[in-house]
Amino acid sequence: MEQTLRQPLNQAQTEVLNSMAHLHTDEDLRELRSALAKFFAERADREIERLWDEGTINENVLEGWKYEHMRTPYRPKM
Repeated sequence: MEQTLRQPLNQAQTEVLNSMAHLHTDEDLRELRSALAKFFAERADREIERLWDEGTINENVLEGWKYEHMRTPYRPKM
């Protein structure tokens, strides 16, 4: 049997788990999900802006992405 190595939780993971003790309703969970989604969306926006400012992403790159297939090909289980 393959043994999985487990790493201790970092400070951010511990903080999120501790905050879960205060979620009592579905509405609480929806609000947390919304806050997390907003956090990661803002982080992605900042990174995209940085890449644009340094020239890594430009109009030509965006145009190329329109035709790029990035999905993982389906492989049936055997």
